[in-house]
Amino acid sequence: MRSASVAGKRDLPDLLAGVLLIGIGALGLWAGRSLAFGTPAMMGPGFLPRVMCGLLIAIGIFVLLKGVVKPAERMGLVNVKPLVILVVAIAGFAWASETLGFVVATVWLLVIGSLADQESRWKEIAISTAVLTAAGALVFIEGLGVQMPIWPF
Repeated sequence: MRSASVAGKRDLPDLLAGVLLIGIGALGLWAGRSLAFGTPAMMGPGFLPRVMCGLLIAIGIFVLLKGVVKPAERMGLVNVKPLVILVVAIAGFAWASETLGFVVATVWLLVIGSLADQESRWKEIAISTAVLTAAGALVFIEGLGVQMPIWPF
C-alpha cells in the first residue's frame, strides 16, 4: 500500500524524460526551420529531420502523459559509468572520423561503447565490429558518398 505522500506525486523520471524528448524534438525543428520540406515523392533536405523530430515530440508527449497519470515510483541509484563510457565513445568517434578516418572511428565507437554493457563478450564485440564497420563503410562512404576519409593514410 502506498503512503499518501507518494501517491499524490507524479512519476518524476517519466515527466523529465517526456520534457527532454519534447525539448530535443522542438530544438531539432527549430534548427532545421530553414530546410525545404518537400513532399514524400520529392523529399527536401528538411523532410526526414522534421518527420523524426515530430515523432520524437509525439513520443515525448506520450511519455509525459504517462508520467502524469502513473503514480510515483522511487528512483534507484543512477549508474553514471555507462553514460560516461557512451559519451566518450561518441566524442571519440566525432574526433577520430575527421582525423583518423571512418574505419578507426567506427572501431573506436563500437569497442569503447561496448564497455558500457557488463555482459558483452570480446568475441561478439570483434565480430560485430568487423561486420558493422565494413557495412558502414560500404553504405555511407561508397554508397551514399559521405565525404569522410575511410583510412588515416
